[in-house]
Amino acid sequence: MERLTWYDVAPESAKAVGGLYHYVTRGTNLPEDLVHLVFLRASQINGCAHCIDKHGRDLRKTMSADKVALVPVWHEVPHLFSDRERAALAWTEEVTRIGETHASDEAYAAASAAFEPKDFVDLTVAIAAINAVNRLGAPFRLPVAAKA
Repeated sequence: MERLTWYDVAPESAKAVGGLYHYVTRGTNLPEDLVHLVFLRASQINGCAHCIDKHGRDLRKTMSADKVALVPVWHEVPHLFSDRERAALAWTEEVTRIGETHASDEAYAAASAAFEPKDFVDLTVAIAAINAVNRLGAPFRLPVAAKA
């Protein structure tokens, strides 16, 4: 079934979501690869094919394909990820699954200890932003660049 192109139907919504996305990718001190790592992990959890494809491609520009492939199981290969990356991935999972986790005090303490306060807020905004994009990309089936 063909689905609406949400950003064509409601361009003002695309502008609003895009503003948040732009802030995260250009207006913070978070490293670009960390942002894309968070974007990829949240997109994997949410099942957004477009975003998995896009951010996987973005990461492979600066990160080995092996490491990118192992993002879903980062807990099992901690030696591949820095302390900060592991903290960001754990917080991404906690916030993305907020209905289940309720952003526990333990997870909050662990994640906030790994980042300066402004970076921690920006990380959380990044997670919120990609979750918003996933909740548009997945139901409207945004296309992927991948070819068979």
